[in-house]
Amino acid sequence: MIQLDRVFKFYKTEGHVKIVLDHVSAVFQSGRSYGLLGVNGAGKSTTMRLIAGTELQNSGRIRRSVRVSWPLGFAGGFHPLMSGRENVKFVARAYGADIRQVINFVEDFSELGDYIDVPVKTYSSGMAGRLAFGLSMAIEFECYLIDELTAVGDARFQARCRAVFDRRRQNTDLIVVSHSMQTIKEYCDRGAVLVDGHMMMFDSVDRAIEMYNRLNR
Repeated sequence: MIQLDRVFKFYKTEGHVKIVLDHVSAVFQSGRSYGLLGVNGAGKSTTMRLIAGTELQNSGRIRRSVRVSWPLGFAGGFHPLMSGRENVKFVARAYGADIRQVINFVEDFSELGDYIDVPVKTYSSGMAGRLAFGLSMAIEFECYLIDELTAVGDARFQARCRAVFDRRRQNTDLIVVSHSMQTIKEYCDRGAVLVDGHMMMFDSVDRAIEMYNRLNR
């Protein structure tokens, strides 16, 4: 279970205050997968980072009784001066995972070859994406966060990504951000809609999509 308790999140930009979550309380139940919907700028990606713990709220609490991933495929957390291998080791230690197993999985899956020992700052976006996706799949989580998962690599590599992810999601929960309602319906059975700093929870993904469509007209 993931519980938001009066979570307040805002940004200040050039004298303007943008409220993302206005003292929001909500529960994402274990055993369910949620589509997180909202118009552009509603704060979906920020909310995902808050749930992941990669960004902090201004006030309120977020409680996690399950092991939650970072946003799937998110490469922004890599240290650019460290090699791919060094980044993988660091993350594996942070999550208490078996370092050798994680490195072996990422090396095999990412297909980076010798680039695994080169600083991440030299990677193309595709290479960084393959490293990030491989690392996401190398460590098992009870809830995966998916923020507009985009295709990485060629068709063969995309098929590998889809196959390993489909195996993972059989036994895990998901929170998914996507502009594709087909993707939301495929992966989710419940929904949450962000509107003007508030979060509306729905026990049916179809009802959440209906609300989103009304807002997006």
